Amino acid sequence: MPAPDVYPVPQIAAAFGEVVDPRDGPALKHQLLDILTIAICAILCGEDDWVGVEEWGEIREAELTAWLGLEHGIPSHDTFGRVFAQIDPVQFEAGFYQWVRESLPDRPAEGVIAIDGKTARRSGDRQRAQSPLHLVSVYAVEHRLVLGQEAVGTKANEITVIPALLERLVLKGQVITIDAIGCQRSFADQIVAGGGDYVLALKENQAALLEGVVDTFALAPQDMEVDIIEHRTVDKGHGRLETRICAVIADPAVIAWLNPSQQWPGLQSIIRITATRTPAHDPTVTPTTSTRYYISSLPADAVRLNAVIRSHWAIENELHWVLDMVYQEDGNRARRGYAQQNLALIRKLTLNLLKSIPNPKKRSLRILRKRAGWSMSILFDMLGLA
Repeated sequence: MPAPDVYPVPQIAAAFGEVVDPRDGPALKHQLLDILTIAICAILCGEDDWVGVEEWGEIREAELTAWLGLEHGIPSHDTFGRVFAQIDPVQFEAGFYQWVRESLPDRPAEGVIAIDGKTARRSGDRQRAQSPLHLVSVYAVEHRLVLGQEAVGTKANEITVIPALLERLVLKGQVITIDAIGCQRSFADQIVAGGGDYVLALKENQAALLEGVVDTFALAPQDMEVDIIEHRTVDKGHGRLETRICAVIADPAVIAWLNPSQQWPGLQSIIRITATRTPAHDPTVTPTTSTRYYISSLPADAVRLNAVIRSHWAIENELHWVLDMVYQEDGNRARRGYAQQNLALIRKLTLNLLKSIPNPKKRSLRILRKRAGWSMSILFDMLGLA
């Protein structure tokens, strides 16, 4: 491996070069870019809090000093905590978006982008009347990459930040999926105007439209002039069998009745998903059935719509679950200032790195993080510096 001092500053850290240092005076002992670089590397290597970041830095102090200079050694965990609590999250997120734009490979012609929120449960503080941090994230399903995040007060406030997230996306050719809280006419208009399509979950927050869609599917079998296109899948996993039936109606008269005056821009189809789950090894157990409804600007292709709706859950399984189980996000107690919000962005940045590197042996994310911590050569390779 080449000597560490031949490596430039990582692209992911250089992307944050426009972040304004919130410190002044004697607090400027450590360079901001060094603090950012060490934090990114340590979290990539498996550390989940500031104490761990400091410990990793001390173990790797010789290599880091040869690489970065580090005139004053490794910052303390208190220094990491103070700096990230003060960094402007808007500026920090701008650096993240820059890195995504520079590193994201060519987009597929027809991709799915899921938008959903998650709460970092231990980030709240009852004594200070501080609510847990709730973040709305954007996830590119095909690339398995996070494209951005926005903080909100509570889940109920998610709709206030979705327009800003959509504004940052290249919507053309993409299908945007959002759960029921994002079923808003303005979002549909923004997506269609940007050249994209939408699939929006439909619940009681759009009561009149939901009632019309439910009634349409109930009455359609009695009306031979209305065609229902169906696609059925059967999957086995987690000790159960799941049968999913995707039913789609795209009759122009029905859509016109449900969408007077084109209130929902581009609306072409309504969808019903019926999922029946049965324990795989005990068929005597009564199956459970759930029914969900959606609206979409996509045409009536039941196979595609079934796949798109199911792919939305990737943001839960591949992002939110991973953040909790691999990065221990739910248990992290960083509560000062913007520390938790900025730390969440680093988690997502390093997760993007882990998911974008070649992994022919199908190693788990935990093992990939450990390997980065075991070897500076592997770490530099993951950072794109080898």
